[in-house]
Amino acid sequence: MTYTVLKTVHILSMVLLFGTGLGSAFYKWMADRSANVAHIAATNRHVVLADWIFTTPTVIFQPISGLWMVYLLDLPLATPWIAASIFMFVSAGVCWLPVVYLQIRMHKIVADAVAHESPLPAIYWRMARCWFWLGVPAFTLMVLVVTFMVFKHIPGTGS
Repeated sequence: MTYTVLKTVHILSMVLLFGTGLGSAFYKWMADRSANVAHIAATNRHVVLADWIFTTPTVIFQPISGLWMVYLLDLPLATPWIAASIFMFVSAGVCWLPVVYLQIRMHKIVADAVAHESPLPAIYWRMARCWFWLGVPAFTLMVLVVTFMVFKHIPGTGS
């Protein structure tokens, strides 16, 4: 695979990662605000599915393709923008893994509420808040990774 093709697929993968993440967050947040348990259940089911179909493959592909490009360009991993990007990507992943767990748990909780025609328990709402607030730093870190990737330096460091 040529560098240009790899870079193109890497960028498209990041667009898919951002789009799925932001779209899922928005639709889940809006569904939760509706307080309609059936709507929340359907949205949670779709968010979990979207993570498996779109987010997980892109999260795996991003570091592989990024490191492959670094190798093709013969750049050291210690290059400041590369090292910072790797650190932030891993940090975003540390936030994302609990989000995946919470999504799956919330999906089960809301499916149970629908099956029993009961309101959502308080634990669901606590999980939803954690899910949201873990997503904020993860998304912010990924925006920074893309910024470093595009500009290929860390502002203020001269590198």
